[in-house]
Amino acid sequence: MRLQKYIANAGVTSRRKAEDLILQGRVKVNGKIVRELGTKVNPSKDLVTVDGDVIKLEEKKVYILLNKPEGYVTSLKDPHNDKLVLDLIKGVKERLFPVGRLDKDTSGLLIMTNDGNIAYKLTHPKYKIWKRYIALVKGQPDSDTIEKLKNGVIIDGKKTSKARVKLLKKHGQNAVLEISIYEGRNRQIRKMCEYVGHPVIKLKRVSIGKIKLDGIKEGEWRYLNKEEIEYLKII
Repeated sequence: MRLQKYIANAGVTSRRKAEDLILQGRVKVNGKIVRELGTKVNPSKDLVTVDGDVIKLEEKKVYILLNKPEGYVTSLKDPHNDKLVLDLIKGVKERLFPVGRLDKDTSGLLIMTNDGNIAYKLTHPKYKIWKRYIALVKGQPDSDTIEKLKNGVIIDGKKTSKARVKLLKKHGQNAVLEISIYEGRNRQIRKMCEYVGHPVIKLKRVSIGKIKLDGIKEGEWRYLNKEEIEYLKII
């Protein structure tokens, strides 16, 4: 098994984040630092550690839907902030990590799991899993501006993929947009709206693929149901 997949399947973090851990020299196999991606390990024989902690494969896979409030970060550890999303998940013994991330000022749907394969599918752009957001933006974008957002804009020196964008309603001098993307670039929707001159005031994610936030109060969570888990496995 590839080392980054082993780390993800052990519930430490997603596969893409596991690759970062390896490149940073934070992973050892049988006491030796490994920096080469794709290194093969034998789960029954090799001893793998991350930051000095021995990791083992999680047998029971757990899938949780959290309605993340603003003010919480999706990192597992953050020395600069004492409000972590893991603090909201009580009574679960398995080690979980967030799938993708919502920035501190964004609320809404966040999936927590220890299944690295599912996390990989949900976050890698090649699978085109649409994430839908509701954004309160400053000002009122006209139809040309909405078309720009749909067709892609330049953020961080690279054009975004096509998006789905609808004007839901006007809100005083501002507007509420529904924006769906399948990329997961850092603060992508905020940067997209900033680019077209309508910065985000408030942002909430309401769905990931067919999984919806409906009925979960802010700060609360639930296990995914059988149908939702089956959906994730056939993506």
